[in-house]
Amino acid sequence: MFTMRHFIRWMPVLLLALAGLVMLAGSPTALGLAAEKAIVIPPPAADEAAGQKSSDVAVLAGGCFWGVQGVYQHLKGVTAAVSGYAGGQKNTAEYETVSRGGSGHAEAVQITFDPRQVSYGRLLQVFFSVAHDPTQLNRQGPDVGTQYRSAIFPANPAQDRIARAYIGQLNQARVFKAPIVTTIEPDRLFFQAESYHQDFLMKNPRHPYIVINDLPKLDELKKVFPDLYRSAPVLVSSR
Repeated sequence: MFTMRHFIRWMPVLLLALAGLVMLAGSPTALGLAAEKAIVIPPPAADEAAGQKSSDVAVLAGGCFWGVQGVYQHLKGVTAAVSGYAGGQKNTAEYETVSRGGSGHAEAVQITFDPRQVSYGRLLQVFFSVAHDPTQLNRQGPDVGTQYRSAIFPANPAQDRIARAYIGQLNQARVFKAPIVTTIEPDRLFFQAESYHQDFLMKNPRHPYIVINDLPKLDELKKVFPDLYRSAPVLVSSR
């Protein structure tokens, strides 16, 4: 599947031209290209208690992993956020294969978090509100294909139960204008993506794709979840 990021990769002249237009216009919004605004949603009615665990893991897929990783790197209580692939087999867990579609993988982010500081349910609240649009089927913004699907890969039955209950809660409340299409896919392995994808937003803040699609997510995170936002991100490269 040909995506906007393939376009950017292979058409550097047009990429630079787009960057110039963004600078001249002052913002992506002036060009009508800005990402969708966050939806303010209620927290999950059912969530995990903090307990005694100091570390837990969640795997979420919401389109391009650059932006999803960036959002969770700025979330309090998150100790690591790694871009990768989930939903397919190990031998197809590499970027070019996944980008063609058909591998079963989705671009995903593995989030390691301290449940004493931020709960799994709160991670899902940010996921549905800020990180992506859960009503878009097999796409996010300019990227189209099952590899960009909205998906949750629960690590245990409790996460599975919380995710399903929350989707039901949000659909029943008609929080979104369309039904949530997020899939729940248990028992799937996560495979870390190539090093050049890690910390991509932080390393490339002027990249046109990042400027148009992902930096607005950080602005929305700060605005909608000021109690969870932290200015200094946790980076893969610093681990």
